[in-house]
Amino acid sequence: MKLRLLVLIICLFTYRSSLMAQGRAVKFTDELKQAMCDSIKNAARHAWQGYKQFAWGADDLQPLSQTPKNWYSQPMLMTPVDAFDTFVLLGLNDEVREAKELIFSKLQFDVNNEVQVFEVTIRILGGLLSAYELDGDPRFLTLAKDIADRMMPAFNTPTGMPYRYVHLQTKKIRDSINNPAEIGTLMLEFGKLSQLTGKPKYYAAAKKALMQVYKRRSKINLAGEQINVLTGKWVSTQSHISGYIDSYYEYLFKAWKLFGDKDFKTAFDRHNAAIKKYLVDKTANGWFLRHVNMYTGRETATTYGALDAFYAGLCALAGDIETAKHIQDANMHMWVHFNMEPEAFNYKTDSILSAYYILRPENLESCFYLYRATEHYEYLWMGKTMVDDILQHCKTTSAFASIKNVKTYEQANSMQSFFFAETLKYAWLLFAPSSSIDLNTIVFNTEAHPFKIEKKQK
Repeated sequence: MKLRLLVLIICLFTYRSSLMAQGRAVKFTDELKQAMCDSIKNAARHAWQGYKQFAWGADDLQPLSQTPKNWYSQPMLMTPVDAFDTFVLLGLNDEVREAKELIFSKLQFDVNNEVQVFEVTIRILGGLLSAYELDGDPRFLTLAKDIADRMMPAFNTPTGMPYRYVHLQTKKIRDSINNPAEIGTLMLEFGKLSQLTGKPKYYAAAKKALMQVYKRRSKINLAGEQINVLTGKWVSTQSHISGYIDSYYEYLFKAWKLFGDKDFKTAFDRHNAAIKKYLVDKTANGWFLRHVNMYTGRETATTYGALDAFYAGLCALAGDIETAKHIQDANMHMWVHFNMEPEAFNYKTDSILSAYYILRPENLESCFYLYRATEHYEYLWMGKTMVDDILQHCKTTSAFASIKNVKTYEQANSMQSFFFAETLKYAWLLFAPSSSIDLNTIVFNTEAHPFKIEKKQK
């Protein structure tokens, strides 16, 4: 491990040494790009074959036991819905056909399931909407409208911020203690549904919810961690960019980019300035982001992890390359220092807090956005290190598995659908020709489902 770490540190130093020309590291050849794309496509085929053989019609495959796993009492086809647009982009035509046939033959929402609004929105609603825009089959849009209508009762609160859970048949709602990420990360999907159906109610409900969180920001423009959607009072005043808050910030910027609604850009700019003022911690290993009290900005923890890695990509997408590249240095340190990135660690002590890696995409996602913004080869080399580690240490005979402990590479019996939707997609897009996706014409939701930028709303 020490030798590997030394080699990777030398490589990272080399990227920024005299071998670089105008910020570009040693050339990453077209042949190597193609080889990486081929390896990632083969990985997608391998994982799908395992799903087909051992979990067909279920939400996920458990790759070690080779058994199916469902989120709720009735399957929601998480994997095929999440995977569909990845297969389209990668040109995996057989897999596209198989996923489409399964979705239309098995997916229905008049079922006895109480679902988490956030997860079903980003995976199922988002996947169906992107499938419709890419494929054009109106049955995708019909399914999308059905699931959205069944989740709309969640918004029926005094504040307009939604409950966390809703029953798809009874419309019963539950859990009024929500968080900014789950409240705000509905805007792209419900807003896109309004665009495609001509019905403004979806956009209006999602925007009200999102802006109600923004309205309750602190005087220093930070959001807290948990909020009561009935009273509008903060339950947890911790502020950070990790789980519970992360994609709230992401969707403010992306909603502005997708819909042209200046309210979202104003909110993002105010939050982003506060994040850079109070959360960014500049260290020798890169710029990490700390946890603070939302009212005072006082540091409460130096915890960082796999989910936080998205912020470098968001900064790059928003045009702040300087901040993005320093955060990505920190992200790469997190990846190489422990064999692979842990779920969470203390960046001040370099000690692991949660040792698992569940095939998360955020680090690769940030490499993708930074490479698109700069065309600097170092982000391809970073991405290659990550992809090589995943292909080597997570592969099983039937699919790919999470890692239970990054120090030992012990595998865990889990392969969530976002491995198809995000990790494989961002990995492939990083090395694929830029013409494969035009970031001027699409916006990815937080599950990496691409939405087309259409005529701007207000």
